[in-house]
Amino acid sequence: MASFAELPLRYRLALGAYPWRRVQRGAVTPLEMPLEKARVALISSAGLYDPARDPPFAAVRGGDSSNRWLATSQPINQLVVGQRSRLFDRGPMLRDRNEAFPLDRLRELVSAGRLGSVAARHPSINGSITAPGRLVRDTAPAIAEVLRQDRVDAALLVPV
Repeated sequence: MASFAELPLRYRLALGAYPWRRVQRGAVTPLEMPLEKARVALISSAGLYDPARDPPFAAVRGGDSSNRWLATSQPINQLVVGQRSRLFDRGPMLRDRNEAFPLDRLRELVSAGRLGSVAARHPSINGSITAPGRLVRDTAPAIAEVLRQDRVDAALLVPV
């Protein structure tokens, strides 16, 4: 990961002048069961999507705040990386999608008895959202509701 000082000057200036928003942190619910019994979902901000089923994330001002659902049964090497930031090195993720969507690692933890199960589906959002209002107000609560319906006990956020 690059340090702030390694960014090109134009990006350092833009980030320095950016009107960062403070988002009120929601309540954190502690996990009330051992991980060995928990159903776990992944939430990736790599903008991953299945090109055979899903539209790509849109290039819109402020960022696309929608999400795509990735099936656990989907071969992860078939997922497209939709993250568009010019400062984002997609190379490692293109070689191994587990860099941004560690589904194979979760499966290994289940096989080893360290996790109870892997959720049947996982939300993918696109990073680099500079106007996160819709994401916070609409998308995140909708994702949380689907995960509740799927009886997911814990979610692992994989920021990209």
